[in-house]
Amino acid sequence: MRAALAEAEARPTDAAPLRAARDVLRRVFGHDDFRGLQAEVIAEVVGGRNALAVLPTGGGKSLCYQIPSLMRPGLGLVVSPLIALMTDQVAALVQSGVAAARLDSNIEPEARAETWRRIEAGELDVLYVSPEGLMQPWMLDRLGRIPLALIAIDEAHCVSQWGHDFRPEYRMLGRLADLFPGVPRLAVTATADARTREDIRAELRLTESAEFVASFARPELILSAERKRGGAEKRVIDLVAARPGRSGVVYAGSRDKTEKLAEALRGAGVPAVAYHAGLDKRLRETRLEAFLEADHAVMVATIAFGMGVDKPDVRFVIHADPPSSIEAYWQEIGRAGRDGEPAEGITLYGAADMAWALKRVAERDMDEAAKQVQARKVRQLYALLDGAGCRAATVRRYFGEEGVEPCGQCDLCLGTVETADATQAAQKALSAVHRLGGRFGRGRVVDHLLGKTKDPSDWEQGLSTWGIGQELSASQWKDLTEQLLFEGLLREDPNDGRPLVGLGDPEAVRAVFRGERTVAMRRHPEGEKAARGGKSGRKGREAMAVAASDQPLFEALRAWRAAEAKAQHVPPYVIFHDRTLAEIAAARPGGRAALARLNGVGEAKLAHYGEAVLEVVGSFAG
Repeated sequence: MRAALAEAEARPTDAAPLRAARDVLRRVFGHDDFRGLQAEVIAEVVGGRNALAVLPTGGGKSLCYQIPSLMRPGLGLVVSPLIALMTDQVAALVQSGVAAARLDSNIEPEARAETWRRIEAGELDVLYVSPEGLMQPWMLDRLGRIPLALIAIDEAHCVSQWGHDFRPEYRMLGRLADLFPGVPRLAVTATADARTREDIRAELRLTESAEFVASFARPELILSAERKRGGAEKRVIDLVAARPGRSGVVYAGSRDKTEKLAEALRGAGVPAVAYHAGLDKRLRETRLEAFLEADHAVMVATIAFGMGVDKPDVRFVIHADPPSSIEAYWQEIGRAGRDGEPAEGITLYGAADMAWALKRVAERDMDEAAKQVQARKVRQLYALLDGAGCRAATVRRYFGEEGVEPCGQCDLCLGTVETADATQAAQKALSAVHRLGGRFGRGRVVDHLLGKTKDPSDWEQGLSTWGIGQELSASQWKDLTEQLLFEGLLREDPNDGRPLVGLGDPEAVRAVFRGERTVAMRRHPEGEKAARGGKSGRKGREAMAVAASDQPLFEALRAWRAAEAKAQHVPPYVIFHDRTLAEIAAARPGGRAALARLNGVGEAKLAHYGEAVLEVVGSFAG
């Protein structure tokens, strides 16, 4: 990563274009300066050069192509995989006074015709399209007659079979190099390890382009994970109930589970709805709009939900079922705290989840090398979840960062993880599984070790491992069995929903029996820290503070914003973020010039909302 950063930083940047870019940032978006690597990426694209940028969720990737689209002659073309992502970004741009539109399957013929009229008249600054729509011959032909400022490929990790969300339609986008020669192309993503970045560059023909890789640190995220204890439903309800009045996302592994979890949460008094691809399109849109507009609501969804949705005030993400990889984990968890304020990411996981994930990889239609990579990614995720080291630091090292320090606020940093040497117990468990011939599930193996099998056969009672596990309780044996599954010493055959336990990697198993490999068992106390809503002991930043004297004005501004958003059918945050409203409440500007100096108040928003905001502020004068 350091080499990539050094290469990017060594490239020349023209001071004049960057001054112009900062002017656009201030006038249009209301921000005083760029963050992280935004300035370097923008300078590269404004200079007409291709680039790959890997910036964390919430790191302002969209500005890296939106600002060059406004500075360079022609239309900025953005390729995006999801309609929700396009809708959200177009709405935000329009609020900032940018002429933006999208072309997708939800656009009515009349609106589509009007968008093309604006494109051909040179009236549009930014156009969002899907990869499938863009690569239609008629679309390419029509765009070929339009001057393009740039082509941005968002969520670029989708092009790579080594990534976590491979989409075959993205492979077609490499042709853009030939179809639009001379047009700078920018590939952006939030999550890509070194191998995925290499694949992105090769597939999109960006091999000679600069690569910008920012730190993957998200200091506002407080991470925790815990093994499932029985069904996840009650646990999720407890976790959400401990966080009242906050917006959150709960991810579940199936459509049916989203519906059941949402119903259970509503039964517990939580305003929750389900979101998945099996719902009617209009119902999905209605639920998404309600979630985006609400000050606090819970969306229970499959992983299809959330990519690119910019709701800034999501305070927690809970995985009722774990994600597919560390890349997916960081992207999905990253949908919390996009406003930079403290937020939580909590993951529930179990060995059965890992077995199911490995089975799905094995059944995927891809070559053997890709399957091996995906299976390794699954195991790396569970090593993170069940490990003993700082979670945030583990993620950052996975993506290639060096010199990473512990975050000081995840569950593992806050509490000492107790371990005990369980090598001898592991030998007993492995021996029992071997003698039982891989014909039984975990519960039966535990019963066998404790000598508590119901109606045991003479054959089973005659085995040397019958009842030899009296030193551990049933729950401790269950924990150890899970750990052996995570470490690959045991494996689980799904067996059509009735999983059977067998021995895992033969060399590793032999090493345990020979005493060459030790097994340290983690102690998992009942009721992990994540269960509690309190923040005692956390070293993270405090949530955005609004002084008590400013709170009434802040709430009045939020009420005005909510009414305005409802009237326009847009999410409140595309009008003003909470942080901007908090600054207004603290500064109490007396006129348009003072209001314009505040963060997040660009020229268009000042023109649209300035008088209304000043009227609300004025009502609290004196």
